[in-house]
Amino acid sequence: MIKTMTIALAIAATAAAAPASAVAAPLRIETPWLRETPPAARTGAGYALIRNAGRREDRLLDARSTVAERVEVHSMTMDGGIMRMRPVTGGLAVPAGGAVALRSGGYHLMLMGLKRPLRRGDVVEIRLRFAHAGELPVRFRVEPIDFRPEGGQHGR
Repeated sequence: MIKTMTIALAIAATAAAAPASAVAAPLRIETPWLRETPPAARTGAGYALIRNAGRREDRLLDARSTVAERVEVHSMTMDGGIMRMRPVTGGLAVPAGGAVALRSGGYHLMLMGLKRPLRRGDVVEIRLRFAHAGELPVRFRVEPIDFRPEGGQHGR
């Protein structure tokens, strides 16, 4: 009995610590992670895969977190060999029955005005606000700079 209880508690603790995904029907946020930052960094970046099992498009409008002064949805493009990062205006579309990847080299979250460094292993809550699904609290795990999520579906 005690052994069974110990195993159950260990499994529950592991599940609570691991931000594998967050769900707000019909949206599912998979493998949310933040890139580890150096101690003096003022910005950080966040990534995830957003799936929409619904019948209508939703839009990621904005986000917020207590670890940064503001969180913006950005796009990154290359223009004549120059990297350009810009805030996404009007929200980021998440197509009905589809997905959008927040990944290095494309759409991502920019945490601006960091109040502390993002340290490997930390878990940070970011509240994502969608046009239809509303606000969804998501737990992002801080990973090393070279991290690639399982399957690489939204990594670098």
